[in-house]
Amino acid sequence: MRVARVALPTTVDEAVVALRDAPGAQLLAGGTDFCVEVNFGLRRPPAVVALRRVRELRRHAVTPETVVIGAGTTYADMGDPGLSSALPALAAAARTVGSPQVRNAGTLGGNVATASPAGDTLPLLAALDARVVLRGPSGERTASLGEVVTGVKTTSIGPDEVVVEVVVDRRPGPQQFVKVGTRNAMVIAIASAAVVVDVEAHEVRVALGSVAPVPVRATAAEVHIADAIDWRAAGGPRASEGALARFGELVAGAASPITDHRSTAEYRRLAVGVIARRALERCVARAA
Repeated sequence: MRVARVALPTTVDEAVVALRDAPGAQLLAGGTDFCVEVNFGLRRPPAVVALRRVRELRRHAVTPETVVIGAGTTYADMGDPGLSSALPALAAAARTVGSPQVRNAGTLGGNVATASPAGDTLPLLAALDARVVLRGPSGERTASLGEVVTGVKTTSIGPDEVVVEVVVDRRPGPQQFVKVGTRNAMVIAIASAAVVVDVEAHEVRVALGSVAPVPVRATAAEVHIADAIDWRAAGGPRASEGALARFGELVAGAASPITDHRSTAEYRRLAVGVIARRALERCVARAA
């Protein structure tokens, strides 16, 4: 059996050099997807570049305007009080991922680079127009999440590039993440949704996961509900029952799901409309 060479860089620049010197090498952060594929004989890379010792990838910074999250930030790290107070929906998504062992290993950068349609952090990142910072031999570049995640487990990340961090703008107001699966815990999403309500800009942002090849924004639903909400109501934004119902319908219409071993396309479309509406109801009050 062929044994892969392993590089153990301690900086991002060293990791880039290791990738350059070992064509076809696999980056390894938490390995929650990659190691499964290796165990099933689906992947046999000639080399592995392990990122666990690259401390700069686990940094995060919260400012009044932005949140910067290092690619090596684990799902467990996303529960950090400073980070979770700025991005509560990210912490909520992280809590739904696997077991404690998986949450202590899996990383934000791995979720982005794996580009699974069911990636739990991706809907919130899409809703917030996240920017992904990558570093390669030519230096750093920044791309939108939509430019990076191009299809089912397909990205525009170069073979010698490393995801360094993800940057999002802060949005004042409530946010929620909801997903549904075949059981209540340790489950891959059948459908997921992130809703962000910006009380200053009077905007609602909603993005969906596991119902299309890539995370998808439900833009028609966003426009509809932003116009329907009473933003100046006493006690916070309010929406009528009819507006909420229409929001769910428009969200379902934005989905383009498939039927697979976990769910039918019909159920996914129905479910994503329901959970997006529930997420919105948790963000705004229902008008009498």
